[in-house]
Amino acid sequence: MINSKIQDSFNKQINAETYSAYLYLSMAAYFSSINLPGFANWMRCQAQEELIHAVKFFDFINERGGEVTLTAIDGPPTRWDSPLHAFEEAYKHEQKVTALINGLVDLAISERDHASSTFLQWFVNEQVEEEASTYDVVQRLKLAGDQGGGMFMIDRELAARTFVYPTTATQGA
Repeated sequence: MINSKIQDSFNKQINAETYSAYLYLSMAAYFSSINLPGFANWMRCQAQEELIHAVKFFDFINERGGEVTLTAIDGPPTRWDSPLHAFEEAYKHEQKVTALINGLVDLAISERDHASSTFLQWFVNEQVEEEASTYDVVQRLKLAGDQGGGMFMIDRELAARTFVYPTTATQGA
C-alpha cells in the first residue's frame, strides 16, 4: 500500500506532467503559427512523452492500492518572442521538473518507501535526457542566430523526431 504522503506527491506530479504536455502543445501551436513545422513536430512528440510520464505515475499509484486524484491544470503561455525564447523556456521547465523529481526521490527515501524510490529512478535518468535534448536545441539556435538558412536546417532536423510509444520492456516502471 502506498503511503498518503507519497500518494499526494505523486498525484501532484501527475498534474505537473500533464501541465508539461499542455505547455509543449502550446509551443507546438506557436511554432505552427510561425511556419516552423519541424519545431512544432518536436514539441508534439515531447507533449506525448509527457503524457506517458503522467500515466506512469497514475498506474503506479493504482498498482500500490492508492487513489488517483486529478486536479485542474493551469493554462500555459501561448506566445514566445522567438524560437530561441521558446526553447529556453522549455529548458527552464525541464530543470523545474528535474527539481520536482528530485524532491520526490528525497521524499521516498525519507519515508523509507523503496518501491517508490526504485520507480523514480527511471524519471531521474529520463530528466537527464530531457534537459540535454532541450539544451542542445537552445545551443544550436544560438549558433544559427537570425540566419534563415540555419533555422531552416534546424527545423528540418526537428521534423525527423518521432514519438515511439514505450513498450513494457523499455518503460522501466
